[in-house]
Amino acid sequence: MTDHLRDKVVVITGAASGFGRLIAKMTAARGARVVAADVDEAGLKAVTAEIEAAGGQAAYRRTDVTDRADTHELGAFAVETFGAIDVLVNSAGTMPLAFFSDHAAAEEAWDRCIDVNFKGVLHGISAVYDQMIAQGRGHVVNISSIYGNAPVVGAGVYGATKAAVNVLSESLRTESQGRIKVTVIRPTGVPGTGLGASIINGEAIVGLLGQNMEVFRERATAVFGGSDAAEHAPLKDPARIEYWAISPEELAAQVVYVIDQPWGISISDITVRASGESYLF
Repeated sequence: MTDHLRDKVVVITGAASGFGRLIAKMTAARGARVVAADVDEAGLKAVTAEIEAAGGQAAYRRTDVTDRADTHELGAFAVETFGAIDVLVNSAGTMPLAFFSDHAAAEEAWDRCIDVNFKGVLHGISAVYDQMIAQGRGHVVNISSIYGNAPVVGAGVYGATKAAVNVLSESLRTESQGRIKVTVIRPTGVPGTGLGASIINGEAIVGLLGQNMEVFRERATAVFGGSDAAEHAPLKDPARIEYWAISPEELAAQVVYVIDQPWGISISDITVRASGESYLF
């Protein structure tokens, strides 16, 4: 086990629940000083209390990443509290999958998706950039998606925000080489993160599954329906090549891995998937 996380100041958006909460707890457990941000203040209080109860260091600030000024104040809060910003993890996100024919039901959620998934990432970068440049080093970790790899039916808006994050991230990397490391995390489908609650039309996942749609449904029923059939056991075992769906904890562990590197090593792009999954891209 390496020890490049200890004493780093890690700012995490979307930290009150799901994936962001796990990253906050895991990095704190490795000795990082965590600044947790989210619109859910009760959730922030809870995760901060958990970290402190386990002997870690954490502070929180209620932050709306769609608000530029509010996000800049998060950066200032991190510096005031811990004296630096070593890492920013832009984890806040929403996933309103829907077809264009669903526009009447989806337009409000699509607007928020653009504001959170793209503008929120831009605001986060802007909030930490000057501090990282002044320090002479920093690391920005942006959560993208395999949906951002190619145009996908049923994910026009969501996929576009993630493709925009990919371009934004690469632009930041090329502008700040030798000063700021940039990592793009492209998760596959990860049940249990809470993102599924923002889907507008459940049928819109077809674009990422294509001919595997029926297989996906069968395996989802087996894995999450509690089947104990011997034939389904490999789908649930991460030690098996047939493993079908990664957990939020497994994905968070990979984010911790890319942060836990020497300053001179940048893992700039990582796709995390189960080896036996049903997704096409």
